[in-house]
Formats: sequence, C-alpha cells, structure tokens
Amino acid sequence: YMLGAFFGFQISQWLGFWPAFVVAPVLVGAIGALVERYGLRNVHRHGHVAELLFTFGLAFVIEEVVQMIWGKVPVDYRVPPSLDFSAFTIFTTTYPAYKMFELLTAIAIFAVLLAVLTKTRVGLIIQAALTHPNMVAMLGHNVPRVFMLVFGVGTGLAAVAGVIAGPAFVTQSNMAAVLGPILFVVIVVGGLGSLSGAFVASLLIGLVQTFAVSVNYSASDLFAGIGFSPASGTILHDLWEVTLAQIAPIIPYLMLVLILIFRPTGLLGKRET
Repeated sequence: YMLGAFFGFQISQWLGFWPAFVVAPVLVGAIGALVERYGLRNVHRHGHVAELLFTFGLAFVIEEVVQMIWGKVPVDYRVPPSLDFSAFTIFTTTYPAYKMFELLTAIAIFAVLLAVLTKTRVGLIIQAALTHPNMVAMLGHNVPRVFMLVFGVGTGLAAVAGVIAGPAFVTQSNMAAVLGPILFVVIVVGGLGSLSGAFVASLLIGLVQTFAVSVNYSASDLFAGIGFSPASGTILHDLWEVTLAQIAPIIPYLMLVLILIFRPTGLLGKRET
C-alpha cells in the first residue's frame, strides 16, 4: 500500500497520474512475487510465527528505505487535474469526482476478484491450493507458483489502493502503520479468507463509526428523561458524559473483541473441518 503510493507519486512526477496508476501496481506486484519466491517460501517451512516475524521485519525495512529516499515529510501527491472537480451535490454536501473514482475502482476490483475466485478455473485452483495443496500438485499444477502469483497479485492490488489513496490522504512513510490496524480488524471481523466477509465488515464498521459520530449521544442524554444521573465528580459521572463520537475510534476494536468471543471464524468465515 505504502510502496504503491510512493511509486505512484514518483512516476506521476515523470509520466503523469494515469501511467502511474498502471505502472506502480505492476512494479509493486513484481516485488511482492519476488518476496514470496525468495523470502516467504523459505520461511514457510518454519511455521506461521516465522512468517509473521518475517513480514513484520520486512515492513520495518521498507519503511526505513522509503524514509531514506523520500524523507519523513509528506510528499506533494495531488489529485490529477482530470478528476479535480465536483461530481455532484446532494443537499449541501458536495462529492468530489476523485472520491467517486476511488469508489468505482474499489467496486470494480471487488467484482473482478469475486468473479475470478468463484466462476473461473483459475479461481478454483487457487482455492483448492490453499486448502488441499498436495491434491492440487498431484493434478499437475505448480502449487508454489500459484502461491507466488497470488501473493504478487495481492501486493499489486494493495499498490492500486495506495496509488489512488495517496492524493486523497497524506502520503508519508508511516501511512501503512496508520491503516494496518483497521485492516486487521476488517479481515478478522469479516472472516479469514472470505472476500465477501471483508466487504460486509468494511461496510459495517464504516457505517457504525459514521453513525456514532453523527448521533453523538451520551448516556446522560439517553437517561435524562427519567432523571437518573451519577453524582458529580465521580468516575461514573465522567463516563456518563462520554459521547459516542468520542468512542467512535475504538468501536471497530470493540467489535473485534466481540467477534472473537462469540464467533471466532468471523461474520462470513467458514469453520475448518
């Protein structure tokens, strides 16, 4: 994601935004494939903990390299002029064309991925390789190559998100660390390995957070009608005055805890047999 944003910024300086939109994900996808081939594939035999440590270490290395090349100060990655206008206005809210471009791109990627994974032979091979790699290998398919291509495509798609999100947000060296925790929540809440679950979880978390900010009620507002209120100056009174908008940032993590307690497989995850 971060590499996609910085590659997109640099290539857009030379060739423009639209060439960067194509070239940056290809470059990052190639890097991802090489990481899987010469890194993760060798670490895989030592278990998931080793893979986790490897990817964490690699993330820190990438962040340091990005800081060495582009610095710690946010770069001037702007919305392209061709999309820098208002798409439409609803009541008093104006929706920029670039936001609509982000939305349509995300929908298109989701639709293509869902179709490939569920309707094509390639998708069936990928799903089978994840659950029954030995059987897929006996059928003549190169399972390590399948994993390498899947990892490469996955990193390329993450780079697409970085290229289009860079101009809309702040493109800096810690942008991946800012996004990482909420992505982890979405994946776990939706269900590991479930594309539909990730889609539902992302919508649910976004809607719940937006609702909390817009409503902005506290417990004192809800119980004001019956005249119940804790004594002033106590801890309970301070908690009583906390609004939904104030706790909105931690709502996804509260949802994560509840999901892990009551449905560890996630909303649409499948229980392994």
